[in-house]
Amino acid sequence: MNLEFISIEYIVVVLGVAVLYMLYFIFIKDTSYNKNIRSMAIAIEELNKEIFYHKKRVDELGKALKNSQDRLSNDEIYAEIERSNFDYIKPVSVAIKNLQHSQGELEHSLNARIQNLESSIKQISLPASIHANDDDKIIALYNQGISLEMIAKELHLSKSEVEFVLKINRIK
Repeated sequence: MNLEFISIEYIVVVLGVAVLYMLYFIFIKDTSYNKNIRSMAIAIEELNKEIFYHKKRVDELGKALKNSQDRLSNDEIYAEIERSNFDYIKPVSVAIKNLQHSQGELEHSLNARIQNLESSIKQISLPASIHANDDDKIIALYNQGISLEMIAKELHLSKSEVEFVLKINRIK
């Protein structure tokens, strides 16, 4: 029985040591978990403080922005509108100026050609059958509404001569 008693004592001692080791292990783990939980709680508290600070700052900036928008005078608003309109209109204005410049050059070129043609026409000699008196008669008859064929027959001229006189005098 002694042996049984001793072996039971060893078993109880070993079981007691195992229980104590498990309690020590649980205590160490619990301490570690508590430490981690405390550090997470501190981090969460810091985040909450930062969130509160940033929320307060956003509110202040929102109020400041609203106040600054309310402070714009009508002149500042009109100036901003004019600036934005100028940005939209400027390319159109430049294109119009370019078109006006091109039109001026074209007009100058056409006027030079017209003057050249007029001087060429003046240099053309009139047919011998057409005289200044005939010009006046042709114009007078044309203004009375008489046809070109009738004028040509009456004055013994060709139809092309009658048309020529009317064109030179800028009637037709």
